[in-house]
Amino acid sequence: MAKKQGSFIGSWAFLVGVLLAVILGAIGQIGPVMTITLFVIGLIVGLLNVADKETNAFLISGVVLIIASAFGGAAVSVVGWLEGIFNALLLIFVPATVIVAIKNVFSIAHS
Repeated sequence: MAKKQGSFIGSWAFLVGVLLAVILGAIGQIGPVMTITLFVIGLIVGLLNVADKETNAFLISGVVLIIASAFGGAAVSVVGWLEGIFNALLLIFVPATVIVAIKNVFSIAHS
């Protein structure tokens, strides 16, 4: 039952995080409190939202999203709201991807 509860919380954290990132990034309201909030949401997503069978797909998607957001944000710096969205998405996906990668490394080392 705990796994279902964690998955439920992780799914909502993911949804809320992405919505917050898009909205706040678009209006340019990513201050220190929201930076920490999005980062913590990313940690929650990484810890609770990715099942073992989804790890490889999440890692590939996460790395692609991080690279695209980093370079995309720099490329569209003339469009402030779009750059803000990319930067806000990085705040969620960097910690989530790092957590999932660390969990995957421990899983590989364990087996």
